[in-house]
Amino acid sequence: MTGRAASASRPRGAVVVGCNIRALGVVRSLGRHGIPVWLLRQPHADQVARASRYVQRTLHAPVGSAGEQRDGLLEIASTHGLQGWALFPTEDESAAALARERERLSQSFTLTFPRWEVLRHAYHKRLMHSLAGSAGVESPSTHYPLTVAELGALDFRFPLILKPDAKPRDNRFTADKAWRIDDRAALVPAWREAAALIGAESVMVQELIPDPDEGQYSFAALCHQGVPLAWLVARRIRQYPREFGRSSSLVETVDVPEVEQRGKAIVEASRWDGLVEVEFKYDRRDRAYKLLDINGRVWTWHGLGLRAGIDFPYLAWRLANEMPVRQVQARPGVRWVRLVTDVPSALQAMRAGELSLAQWAPSLRGPRVGAVAARDDPLPAAVDLALTAMRAIGRRIDLRPSPQIDLNVTRTDEAASDVQW
Repeated sequence: MTGRAASASRPRGAVVVGCNIRALGVVRSLGRHGIPVWLLRQPHADQVARASRYVQRTLHAPVGSAGEQRDGLLEIASTHGLQGWALFPTEDESAAALARERERLSQSFTLTFPRWEVLRHAYHKRLMHSLAGSAGVESPSTHYPLTVAELGALDFRFPLILKPDAKPRDNRFTADKAWRIDDRAALVPAWREAAALIGAESVMVQELIPDPDEGQYSFAALCHQGVPLAWLVARRIRQYPREFGRSSSLVETVDVPEVEQRGKAIVEASRWDGLVEVEFKYDRRDRAYKLLDINGRVWTWHGLGLRAGIDFPYLAWRLANEMPVRQVQARPGVRWVRLVTDVPSALQAMRAGELSLAQWAPSLRGPRVGAVAARDDPLPAAVDLALTAMRAIGRRIDLRPSPQIDLNVTRTDEAASDVQW
């Protein structure tokens, strides 16, 4: 995980690819430790992290093929003297592209993600299910029919879901994350549409585990050659949208040995290096925790770790720079909340009669960390709220792309803790 020596004129820092909420957590973690952080802005993506006072500079991220992104990053390192800086991807596609070019990139950067031979098991769900089988971990029943005839020959129960094997292109199917299918009459038209968007070989037909709002767990860790150095188990209490949520809105650290055991089996079988989140769903029908997903980059709620005893980005930076990282497990009972998505998620549950206002308020109590708000770094919360409102207006009016806000950023080496709200 090493690269060339950093410039003698400045401390070794980090380059974060992306400006989303995941990037914001990385920026704050490293900035509070006095580590210089530069952002690489991706087109048509959230820009909330650019508002952070801990960002020293923002550049445009290289685009194009994996090779073109590699060459662009190498040029940035050479032009700006960033040799030896740690590289943090924050999106699936950028993580996959950088992992494919890991050998060349390691000549200029220290890397916080594994080689492609490992990360591809997170990027391609077909390979993920194969990995689960070799690790002895259960996963939902999944099929990959290539024709309508093969689809019709399958024996499964409804409802089920259609999911993409990977998301190399942005379209309605990949943006929705999954399509619920309630009967056979709806299956063929939906499958044909999905196949037209991403190719039949990339469309998964998967059983739907009941209770979409309950029983979702994660094993999140920093690993070295398949051995977890820092880890936690968390339960997703709410997400938004409620079914097939694009992101979590309320997450709590918990003590569930079965999830920890299965998560460790996955990272050991893959010999994972770097940060990873392994998602599971509890299936009450056979009382099994089944593998749903592997995120091979920093995840949305990683800031929960800091309040629970683990500063994931900082430890990943230390590991990339071959500095000691002692084994540590997060404590249970700490919550992470993103109110701009938890409020609409809770309202949906209330309309469905599954949650009351009296139940929602207590769910926000206890030791917790806000997703965006911070006393020492207040501007990102204001930007996040504005972007959320403007996206909602855009969806109601004409589905225009999310607005982008241009921001001037400043330097700082001050440190403080997140607002608890």
